[in-house]
Amino acid sequence: MKEGMLMYAKLKSVDLHYEVYGEGVPILMIHGFSPDMNLMKGCMEPFFKKSKLAFKRIYIDLPGMGETKHYHDLKSTDDILNTILEFISNQLKGESFLIAGESYGGYLTRGIITKLKTQILGVFLICPLILPDHSKRRLANKSIIEKDETFLATLSDVVLQDFEDNCVILTKETFGRWQDEIISGIKIADELFLTKIRRNYSFSSWFSEPIFNKPTVFLLGQQDDVVGYHDALSISSNYQNSTFAVINGAGHNLQIEKPKLFNAFVSDWLHRCSQPE
Repeated sequence: MKEGMLMYAKLKSVDLHYEVYGEGVPILMIHGFSPDMNLMKGCMEPFFKKSKLAFKRIYIDLPGMGETKHYHDLKSTDDILNTILEFISNQLKGESFLIAGESYGGYLTRGIITKLKTQILGVFLICPLILPDHSKRRLANKSIIEKDETFLATLSDVVLQDFEDNCVILTKETFGRWQDEIISGIKIADELFLTKIRRNYSFSSWFSEPIFNKPTVFLLGQQDDVVGYHDALSISSNYQNSTFAVINGAGHNLQIEKPKLFNAFVSDWLHRCSQPE
């Protein structure tokens, strides 16, 4: 199989687009709501190419996002979770694996833990969504931490406003990654379908927070005004082998705003996951 080639998993209701890089213990990479797999590839692949660690990275496009097709029968986050569970069953066939999930992908990850806890070797959560109901979240006040005024003067008013609304580090480097890894996916998302999912955004009554004791990281932005960080800290006792880090100077796009810290936490997590029990 050629690394990174366009592949589809034919599932009951969805043709799920995925890409695979490397060999070794699988890591399932789950992006957030509206972007596509480029969000996770953009922060993970540079790390793995530099570190040379032997892990099999599996990136997916969630239904309604990226290149995934034939998803219109899905109606809820429960349906999206069941699609991922079917993908895991078909592709991994009972093999143990790790998960990295960002934002909504972190919420889905907690659902996967509930269903497949004994199969999961470790979890890495980037600015994870904890409370689906936006009105119940404890959010940071919007603040800008760093500005490159010379670069910002080159942007149109509309683009600048969007950048300021979504990031707290306003530099040329952050802007480039935000465009390439996040906005590129948002531009091709099926907004009509995603609006339907937003009406059934929470897991249904089956979900309760799992107890999980494998190596886990909650990487949180202190300036995150989308999902916040307080709600993640409130479930810390459920994750008994965990690192909770609240990063100052980072918002909801922590992985592109604090790349050196991000890479350090990924490295530490993989080291912990590789240790014999």
